[in-house]
Amino acid sequence: MLSRKNKLLLLKFLSLFSVIRGYNILMIVLAQYLASIYILAPDLPLKEVVLDINLFVLVVVSALVIAGGYIINNFYDAEKDLINKPRKSMLDRLVSQRTKLTTYFVLNFLSVFFASYVSFRAVLFFSAYIFGIWFYSHKLKKVAFLGNFVFATLAIVPFFAVFVYYKNFDTVIFVHALFLFLLILAREIVKDLENIAGDLAQNYKTIPILHGVAFSKACITILMVLTLVPSVLLIRYFDVGYMYLYFIACIFFQIGFLVLLSKATTKKHFVWLHAILKLIIITGVFSILLIDIDLVLNRIIH
Repeated sequence: MLSRKNKLLLLKFLSLFSVIRGYNILMIVLAQYLASIYILAPDLPLKEVVLDINLFVLVVVSALVIAGGYIINNFYDAEKDLINKPRKSMLDRLVSQRTKLTTYFVLNFLSVFFASYVSFRAVLFFSAYIFGIWFYSHKLKKVAFLGNFVFATLAIVPFFAVFVYYKNFDTVIFVHALFLFLLILAREIVKDLENIAGDLAQNYKTIPILHGVAFSKACITILMVLTLVPSVLLIRYFDVGYMYLYFIACIFFQIGFLVLLSKATTKKHFVWLHAILKLIIITGVFSILLIDIDLVLNRIIH
C-alpha cells in the first residue's frame, strides 16, 4: 500500500500529466516519427531515420515546447476551466500555479538548450514557436477567427520542423498538411461551442459569442466540406498506398458529422462532435502505416 505522502505525489504527477496533456504529446511524437518514416523520408533506411539523433532531438524539443504550451494555456485558462471542465480543473489544481510556471520556464529552457545541439536555426525556430504559443495563450485565443487560425497553425508547426529538416517539398506533404489544418480549425470552433459558458464569464470574444451558434455551425460546415478537397486529391492523384481507405472512411465520417452538427444544440452534443473530430485525427496518425504496410519489414530485412 502507498503511504499518504506517496499517494499525494502520485496525484500531483497525474495532475501535471493532465495539465501537459501527456497523451496528446505521445500522439504527436508518434505522428512525427511515422510521418518521417513514411512521408518525409520514404527512401531512407528505417534504422537511419529511427536512430537519427538530430531527428530525436527535434522530436524531444517539440514535445517539451508543446508541454510548456499546455501549461501556460492552463495557467491563463484556470478560471474558465472551472466552469467548462470542473472535474479536470479539480485534478489540475493539485499542482500550484507557481509550480506550473516554474515547470513552464524549465521546459522552455531545456527545449532551447537541446535545440542548440541541432543548429542555431533550430534555436531561433523553437524560440519563435515558444513566443507564438505564449502570445496565443495570453492574447490571441480571446480573438474570434484569428485565435482559431493561429492555434491550428501552431498545432502543425512540430511537423513543419521535421519537414524542413528533411528538405522534402513534395506536393503530397502540403496536401496532407492542409487536410490536418482544416480538421484542427473545425475542431477549435466546435470547442468554442462546447465552452460558451466559460468563455462568456471570462469575456472571450469567440465566434459563437460574437456571431451566434448558427453562424459557428455554418463555419464548421464550410471547413468540413473543404476537407473533402485534400481527401479526394490524396485518393485520386497521389500514391498513398492503402491509406486511401482512411480518406474514404473519413468522407463518410464527415458526412455523418455534418448530419449530427445540424441537429446539435447542447454542450453534450458538441462534446460528442469534438470527440468525433479527435478520433478522425488520431486514426489518421495510425493510418500512416497503411501507406506501405511492408515498408518497415522490407527496411529491416535490407
